[in-house]
Amino acid sequence: MEQLLRVQNFTVSSDGFGAGEGQSLERPFGHANPAELMSWAGATASWPNRTEPGGSRGLDDYFTRDFARNIGAEIMGRNKFGPQRGPWQDLEWQGWWGAEPPFHTPVFVMTHHPRPSFTLSDTTFHFVDADPATALGQAREAAQGKDVRLGGGATTIREFLDADLVDTLHVAVSPVTLGSGVRLWESPDELLDRFHLDVVPSPSGVTHHLFWRR
Repeated sequence: MEQLLRVQNFTVSSDGFGAGEGQSLERPFGHANPAELMSWAGATASWPNRTEPGGSRGLDDYFTRDFARNIGAEIMGRNKFGPQRGPWQDLEWQGWWGAEPPFHTPVFVMTHHPRPSFTLSDTTFHFVDADPATALGQAREAAQGKDVRLGGGATTIREFLDADLVDTLHVAVSPVTLGSGVRLWESPDELLDRFHLDVVPSPSGVTHHLFWRR
């Protein structure tokens, strides 16, 4: 069976930004409010960080529940892993997620400044200075026949789209305007030369965009 490269549950603002400006340790999404941007997922019954019973069912919950299905590895950009830029000043930094990262698979972090791999719980982070195709080859090998998730951010997703490596994308467009930041697109129509597209509105206010290769 073919190993797909999948973008799942990646959320952008109504004007196409996946994160705001000024990312820092205190503000991982820059001037964007992640709780506002991702409120559709946080309200679902299947949200993994839910501490109280309840939550919505239906379409949004389906996507939240489907997040880990048949995923054997993840690729992400350096900016998703942390706020540091340039050569690593602090190898103590091990990501935003604490001792129990939510990935439960090998994670390949795209960076021009490699550092040694390390493991937290059941997630091993590898740091790869390579082109998208090479990084995907490494992730596919680690995924042991399962699919690979391309986790973001927007710049990394565009790099893999430009290399024509992405098989399916699910992008949730939130009814929030950011005005500036890290942009995935100006319009989803930019991808229609290579992908089919279904657009499905949700009662939560987000609009799910489902792309698959032509």
